[in-house]
Amino acid sequence: TKCESGCVCTDGLYENLDGRCVPAEECPCEYGGLAYGKGEQIHTECEICTCSKGKWKCVQKSRCSSTCNLYGEGHITTFDGQRFVFDGNCEYILAMDGCSVNRPVSSFKIVTENVICGKSGVTCSRSISIYLGNLTIILRDETFTVSGQNPGVQYKVKQNVLHLMFDVIIPGKYNMTLIWNKHMNFFIKISRETQETICGLCGNYNGNMKDDFETRSKYVASNELEFVNSWKENPLCGDVYFVVDPCSKNPYRRAWAEKTCSIINSQVFSACHNKVNRMPFYEACVRDSCGCDIGGDCECMCDAIAVYAMACLDKGICIDWRTPEFCPVYCEYYN
Repeated sequence: TKCESGCVCTDGLYENLDGRCVPAEECPCEYGGLAYGKGEQIHTECEICTCSKGKWKCVQKSRCSSTCNLYGEGHITTFDGQRFVFDGNCEYILAMDGCSVNRPVSSFKIVTENVICGKSGVTCSRSISIYLGNLTIILRDETFTVSGQNPGVQYKVKQNVLHLMFDVIIPGKYNMTLIWNKHMNFFIKISRETQETICGLCGNYNGNMKDDFETRSKYVASNELEFVNSWKENPLCGDVYFVVDPCSKNPYRRAWAEKTCSIINSQVFSACHNKVNRMPFYEACVRDSCGCDIGGDCECMCDAIAVYAMACLDKGICIDWRTPEFCPVYCEYYN
């Protein structure tokens, strides 16, 4: 409607992020606040995307993996993306196969054991047992032990300052990566070559979030507590009847928890905000930070933020959020 002074690209050319005029073929693509040139690729868990004329062209990977997260005081995200929270002082089956009535033979079983870690009675996942036939790997007290043997299973252990990682291959069935931060966070990343059903607190991994609360008796529970109680390893262990809200029990801690966890909502993580919904991670961080009331409160908070950082990394966005003052990893930071 009116003329405005300024510079424009001539017909057939487009301004790129450097302010230069380029033909359409050379237009960059944007992802997570970064520019990618023509032909550059990004890899996510299930897709390979290539930049072409300013747009991403994505191809599904032939083998797509899925991750189940257990973190903090009983937060779980299933393989199909269902989220819930539970508090219980028992051993629970996180994931196993051999769930169908026709083929009840299990080639793997992963069990978590919770221990009380605060005056309010909340629990922290501290001990993980991985059963692979006659081979058993126990993760406890920031280290691991291996007992028995199973020539039909291949596994490798990798360590860094923050994590213990296990690559497990059950030939013809599963490729698994198990990541433990030596405290409360545990991730099961699995890709399968079989139609074998999976069951446990991590859900049935069938692509449908709505039936993830399938109990051991093969019916879908009406709520998460009924579902959780059905996956106790020892049936004589006590049932969970309610979930503690640590911020209601410790209202004096809420302001500190909200302030420290607000980094998730801040500019630090802005590149990830439109890729991974931050609110469930922020709420989990506040809840855990209220709950760890006998020491370790900063550890609980840092662990919860690290889970959001890892979800961002799965989408190809690496956030450098630790500093010497905030959730430091001392030697590694300066190395």
